[in-house]
Amino acid sequence: MILRLILGDQLNENISSLRDVNKLTDNILICEVKSEATYVKHHKKKIAFLFSAMRHFSKFLEESNFKLKYVKYDDVNNSGSLFGEVKKATDINNYKKIIVTKPNEFRLYSEILEWENKLNIHVEIRDDDRFLCTTDEFNTWANDRKQLRMEFFYRNMRRKYNILMDGDEPIGGQWNYDSENRKPPKNGLKIPDSYSNKPDEITKDVIKLVDQNFKDHFGDLLPFNFAVTRQQALIILDEFIDKRLGMFGDFQDAMIEGEPWMFHSHISFYLNCGLLTPLECIKAVESAFYDNRAPLNAVEGFIRQVLGWREYIRGVYWYKMPEYKSENFLEASRKLPEFYWTGKTNMNCLKQCITETKENSYAHHIQRLMVLGNFVLLTGIKPDEVNNWYLAVYSDAYEWVELPNVTGMILYADGGVLASKPYAASGAYINRMSNYCKSCHYKVSSKNGEDACPFNYLYWDFLIRNENKLRNNPRMGLIYRNLDKMKSEKFESIRSDSNTFLKRIENNEKV
Repeated sequence: MILRLILGDQLNENISSLRDVNKLTDNILICEVKSEATYVKHHKKKIAFLFSAMRHFSKFLEESNFKLKYVKYDDVNNSGSLFGEVKKATDINNYKKIIVTKPNEFRLYSEILEWENKLNIHVEIRDDDRFLCTTDEFNTWANDRKQLRMEFFYRNMRRKYNILMDGDEPIGGQWNYDSENRKPPKNGLKIPDSYSNKPDEITKDVIKLVDQNFKDHFGDLLPFNFAVTRQQALIILDEFIDKRLGMFGDFQDAMIEGEPWMFHSHISFYLNCGLLTPLECIKAVESAFYDNRAPLNAVEGFIRQVLGWREYIRGVYWYKMPEYKSENFLEASRKLPEFYWTGKTNMNCLKQCITETKENSYAHHIQRLMVLGNFVLLTGIKPDEVNNWYLAVYSDAYEWVELPNVTGMILYADGGVLASKPYAASGAYINRMSNYCKSCHYKVSSKNGEDACPFNYLYWDFLIRNENKLRNNPRMGLIYRNLDKMKSEKFESIRSDSNTFLKRIENNEKV
């Protein structure tokens, strides 16, 4: 008899831990536990989404005649931890071994590695083959490289899976159409309605549970419109292809006030918890191109995010952990401003993105990188505080995907392992890619002074503060040459405005 443990982000009947299951003798264990729901204070909607998806998946397994033990969060005897629930199960039954698919967070993987000695039962940890690149395969690719650039990894993956390929060459003659995917929003752009799903009784019970037990957690619980079953997630994938994919390429970087969903797919929630698998999504989108339902720049842009970036990020995470978690190349030391939890700021771009994060437990990648991320980079916020915030507030966030994106891409805290230069920008970028600046308290056209957009002077102050670490970066040469030409009065105005602003956020004053 075998105990098979399914984790909350492994909600797929083809998960490796179930591959050779004996329905007559083996037991499956799925648990809602306090330790996983509170190691950071996850968004209320994130907890509700995962608990509901777990319960619906368990119902599917029971209807498929699997032997299942499901532990609810409010069960009287819930121990509050995965180990506690596994120990209770092994105390009751004489299991010959425990099988689990490798967790996608290092902290939990490290914990499970100790279970065999603690329980005196063999624990078999199987590879998570939902991913399209194994950690060994990525490590082999990475070991002989000075720089881990995603573009070269992505090309290898395209060839491996024969995606958008014409023999050994890319369809269309180029690998990457990113330069065609940066159009600013235009007037009259019609955004399709987002997916709406009326909660069933299972979800209603979970919402009530979360409301009662996680009152001090961030975020709005209602309205709740997430898909919570594989069938619903497949509908969202189909709706993306039918209604959004055609415009996704052109406007994937665009931001519009009051339009949090734009033309994005919104499937990262379901990919990362197992309701969808990456290859089926890639194939479905590729088919849309061959069927003339979507242009190449949109299709390639989506596939690059899933087959390229997602797999690459996961590879970097396991290649660099556990040291990666403590990286702080720029020696950032400030605390995260309180308004990242409240949205109470006069900076409209930040207010919009934080408010939408609070409401939806979602923001698209440019909001995360070039608004929310740009601000914490420029102001020197401590990486551990930024990582914990991103991990807590987004329903698609697990450490394997969040940590490299924040530490490497947003904060440049790894010193260039992941990104070739810091993704720092002034207010001009946000003004070009959004309509946020039109309704802002600050003036994006002003470079200095009380009314100036803080991004404008913080950008140059960031370069000045970190000059000794960034000047020799070959991609920063032109920027520092421009800084060298700056007049002393301008230089002093930047430092003065920045010091005043940074003192205000340190004192939690409204900015």
